[in-house]
Amino acid sequence: MRWIPFFMISSVSFLTAVYILTNIREFDKRRMALFSLGYLTFIGVILFTPMSFDGRSVYIMPAGIGSVNLYHIYYDLGFVENIILTIPLGFLIKEYFYEIALFDLIPIGLLIGASIETLQFVLSHVLLINRTGDISDVVSNGVGIFIGASLFLIYQYASTNKLLDKWI
Repeated sequence: MRWIPFFMISSVSFLTAVYILTNIREFDKRRMALFSLGYLTFIGVILFTPMSFDGRSVYIMPAGIGSVNLYHIYYDLGFVENIILTIPLGFLIKEYFYEIALFDLIPIGLLIGASIETLQFVLSHVLLINRTGDISDVVSNGVGIFIGASLFLIYQYASTNKLLDKWI
C-alpha cells in the first residue's frame, strides 16, 4: 500500500513519455518536454513515496505517519537542498507560464510548497509513507521557485541579446 504513489507516478510518467515521443516532432520542444517530465517524475518520487534523498544517498523510509513542524524554520542543509531541488521548478514554471510576473511567483511558490507539505501529511497518514510536513520546506520551496524563475529571466535576457555568444 505504501508504494501506490510510486506506481501511480511511474505509470503516469511512462504514458506521458510515450505521448511526448509519439506526438511532439520538434527536437527542442521534445527535449524540453522530456526534461520537464524527468524532473517532475524525480520530484514526485522523492516527495510522495517512502523513498528519501538526503543529498548523498537514496534510502527507503520505515512505515510511519511522520510529523509536522509549523513553528520553527531551520536553516540547515535540508533547507538548502530544498531550494536547490525547486530551482528547476521555478525555471519550468516561468518557461511554460511566461505571462506570470516574477513577484507573483512568490505567493505561488509558497502555495506550491504548502500544497506539497499538505499532500505529504495526508499520504503519510493514509499510506504510511512517513513524510514530515515542515514550514521550513514551504519557505525553501518558495525561495527555490523564485530563484529559478529569476534565473530563467536572466537566461532569456542573455539569449535574446546574444550575450552568451560574446562569452563563449
